[in-house]
Amino acid sequence: MRGEVKDEAGNILQNVTIMQIRTGYIFRSGSLGTFGIGSNHSVDSFLFTQQGYYTERIALYADNFNYIKMRLLPASASNLHRDKLSSLTKDLDKDEQKTWYSGDETYASLLENHFIDARKFPITGMSLNVDRASYSNIRRFITLNSQVPPDAVRIEEMLNYFNLDYVEPAGNALFHCRTTLSSCPWNPSNQLYYVNLFSKKLNLDSLPPSNLVFLIDVSGSMDMPNRLPLLKSAFRLLVNNLREKDSVSIVVYGGVTGTMLNCTSGSEKEKILKVLDELEPGGSTPGESGIKMAYAMARRHFIKEGNNRVILATDGDFNVGLKTEDELDELISKEKETGIYLTCLGVGMGNYKDSKIQTLANKGNGNFAYLDNYKEAEKVLLKEFTQTLYAVANNVYMNVEFNPAYVKQYRLIGFDNKVGALRDSMSIVEGGEIGSGFSLIALFEIVPTEENKTAIKTFRSGDRFSEILLDYQKPENDKLVFHDHYAGKFEYTPPHILEKFYQFYSAVALFGSLLRNSAFVKEASWSDVIAIAEGCVGSNDLLQKEFIALVNQAKNLYSKSRKRKSSY
Repeated sequence: MRGEVKDEAGNILQNVTIMQIRTGYIFRSGSLGTFGIGSNHSVDSFLFTQQGYYTERIALYADNFNYIKMRLLPASASNLHRDKLSSLTKDLDKDEQKTWYSGDETYASLLENHFIDARKFPITGMSLNVDRASYSNIRRFITLNSQVPPDAVRIEEMLNYFNLDYVEPAGNALFHCRTTLSSCPWNPSNQLYYVNLFSKKLNLDSLPPSNLVFLIDVSGSMDMPNRLPLLKSAFRLLVNNLREKDSVSIVVYGGVTGTMLNCTSGSEKEKILKVLDELEPGGSTPGESGIKMAYAMARRHFIKEGNNRVILATDGDFNVGLKTEDELDELISKEKETGIYLTCLGVGMGNYKDSKIQTLANKGNGNFAYLDNYKEAEKVLLKEFTQTLYAVANNVYMNVEFNPAYVKQYRLIGFDNKVGALRDSMSIVEGGEIGSGFSLIALFEIVPTEENKTAIKTFRSGDRFSEILLDYQKPENDKLVFHDHYAGKFEYTPPHILEKFYQFYSAVALFGSLLRNSAFVKEASWSDVIAIAEGCVGSNDLLQKEFIALVNQAKNLYSKSRKRKSSY
């Protein structure tokens, strides 16, 4: 069955979900809107679905080239379900961005940011959060000797994972920002610009009381060692951190959906742990009813000026009730207004399920971590307890404005948008949640101007390179928007004296780019990543050493794959 998918205006529609009704198999349209599907029937029925469009049920014919037209939903029906942008360049025309995905560079729904002319479009913004699930999910794929789906690679989350070289903001400041400019390891004629943001570390002794609702998936799909048993171990770590003034409720969904533990003080650890130990998997996955029940429990025991949070733990396999990202988006968007946060802990999921949980976390004023083993559970819920569960700011959004005198073009690395969001003229950027004591970094690849190069040769510095504006709301007062301004000075640091942790961040970004098969790192190799990382890894940093081992494993995995292809 061959054909192409377009909208009513004749625009190609990439990455449309095509479900074969007879078998339930899922296919996707390619970068030119085309598809090719094998079938043992000359006529077969399929469902075509795409966010913002009516679902179309169509019979395809093997003897013909099939032309599929998707109809836009009315604005009133689709506004609530609009994809949210991760980054946005001010005044950049949507038609210009179409050239990014109308070629043959990608079949993925995440579209890599391209170079932008700094004189025409000097301002780019991005939604900031502490999500770091992508890195541990990538680690799971590679550890299982499986190549990583490109959409599972979110470079900003890979960078978030390491939280390096934390600097405490001065005085009463909530954030501290610093910038660094150096050369680009994979393209020496270009530069890398590092924008480092640090959030204030909350005092553990004065943390507000927590009203936590554990929402745990106990469906049949959780009956694997790396799913429900792993989550039980993870929650045990969390419970051991609780104080008397904290409270826990436990709601489960699966074969049974209901409240397993009513609001209980954090001092009653044995009681809480006993309920966790008794959980058993079975049945379907009625995610909708579980989510509604958990939020109702959180509202019932809401603590004013406290930390009210639902912690959803699941493999993401919602197969009863709400299933699509659109429906989940709408549900969580409504609950967000109540002032309740959402932390999502994913286990054992594929890339499609990963996207569902990411949707929940992004829309629920929260964060998303992926637990691939006990060590990761310990990192997220014990070592990074306050970063995961205590927000210092909501709706955090950063604008970076470049000085065209020094920047000819720039490319934001990571913070990639979905193709559907770029097509959607009503797409918006929503800020994310930043936790306590976090070090976050954004990377830009810079094409320098001649003035930039001359300034380096003459050792000139101190001029304006960028201006950074940070918008956010404080958890205790979400009516006020705060604006922090930072000046990024032109100060070039040669690579041989660049601080080690910046060099490591460049290795992580290059690793993610290679996994995504980025067109911007075609001259780079896995060996380049290893060489950069080995030259800057701290002797006692186990996470950084693990990173090098992971890159080596990926190098062997992808090299074998290329050899197999070339032998055909």
